[in-house]
Amino acid sequence: MSAWVIGIGCRRDVSVEQIHAAVFAALGTRPLANTRALASIDSKNDETALLEFAARHGLPLQFFSKQRIAQVDTSVSEQVQALLGIDGVCEPCALLASRSGRIIVPKTVTGGVTVAIAEDDPNQQTDNERTS
Repeated sequence: MSAWVIGIGCRRDVSVEQIHAAVFAALGTRPLANTRALASIDSKNDETALLEFAARHGLPLQFFSKQRIAQVDTSVSEQVQALLGIDGVCEPCALLASRSGRIIVPKTVTGGVTVAIAEDDPNQQTDNERTS
């Protein structure tokens, strides 16, 4: 069974409801249960709504530095480029946190929150992969 990682980018002080709405909009009919991690940029490591969303769903949250993100080739967001000097947040973070994954849901924007989903390469599954 495939597992995926959800990359999330957001404006400061978004609500957990906004993150919830954006994640479920991106998931569509896919079950959240297949998600094994969330990922974002390290400047969001104190973003309350993000931390609360992760805690609420029992998902680990991985953070990546701007330098790591800059090395990932993804579609360019001019807004993020202007603000942070990198091409994007949600897509590269999803890819970085995935296991040799690929983007299955490209960046979607819902109420100031960007979400992208990367699916792990099925050949990269580890033996202790949680099964849910």
